[in-house]
Amino acid sequence: MLSSAEIGIDLGTANTLVYTKQKGIVLNEPSVAAINTETKQVLAVGIEAKNMIGKTPGNVVAIRPLKDGVIADFDITTSMLKQIMRKASKRVGVSMRKPNVVVCTPSGSTSVERRAIHDAIKQCGAKNVHLIEEPVAAAIGADLPVDEPVANVIVDIGGGTTEVAIISYGGVVSCQSIRIGGDVMDDEIMQYVRKKYKLLIGERTAEQVKMEIGHVLNDHLEMTMDVRGRNLVTGLPKTVTLSSREIQAALRESMEHILEAIRATLEDCPAELSGDIVDRGVILTGGGALLNGLQEWLSKEIVVPVHLAPSPLESVAIGTGRSLEVIHKLQKAAK
Repeated sequence: MLSSAEIGIDLGTANTLVYTKQKGIVLNEPSVAAINTETKQVLAVGIEAKNMIGKTPGNVVAIRPLKDGVIADFDITTSMLKQIMRKASKRVGVSMRKPNVVVCTPSGSTSVERRAIHDAIKQCGAKNVHLIEEPVAAAIGADLPVDEPVANVIVDIGGGTTEVAIISYGGVVSCQSIRIGGDVMDDEIMQYVRKKYKLLIGERTAEQVKMEIGHVLNDHLEMTMDVRGRNLVTGLPKTVTLSSREIQAALRESMEHILEAIRATLEDCPAELSGDIVDRGVILTGGGALLNGLQEWLSKEIVVPVHLAPSPLESVAIGTGRSLEVIHKLQKAAK
């Protein structure tokens, strides 16, 4: 029997992941495309394109065609997806002709934004395209019993958005989606260094700082890191030493917004499900979940146990792929 390949795609602002039933995650690359501005040709995608950010001649720009979890540039996203699908089928070693694809969309996305994602995947040669809400995919990937009538609270901190949702019986009971994620945190670090040290640093440097010495707790063991950038006064390269305390202060505002979204979602929760949340707690997924001290800080603030998903960066992609088996159940529950 020839069945079409079934793949799940986590089309994220920061990374795009492809999941197949046979091999699990076959591709995990940055959602970046390098474009020749004169010919509009896509020169590279993924890791090769990310390495070009801030280092290319004038006619080549490395851009991220997804903004806040949704498509900002349709044509470039389609070209990027075509190349990503090609790479993925090479790695699986089988032809992915006319695959059935499940893609996740942010829960706050509009019908126009969802249509754009649907059309972009369809143009890449997909036979059927199913859309699934990101928090539901994250919950499936984190091994939560989404189709049972119990409260599963998921906090998915991605590159462009943070999604907070309470899922029960295959559907979203209450959710909040805010356009604050890893990108905004990187930006806050860049602004902080610019203001305090008059030093211009790039996105990739800011991301490294966040990953290495970013911290959420007030009292923690201080860490430091040397950062190179361009002095805005002299225009010359300069190195400064940043401490984790400074980064904690720079990220405070984003953290407060995320906390606010979690509180608002929990306030919307039906009383019957509130009891489950006290027992089962909240599950963190997404790259932002790996921030130092985030678990302890959140559990202190919302007085509920906070757990990290088994593989936070890959939860959404795994859930998107696995949801192919439960998608009919989920769609029935959603109706």
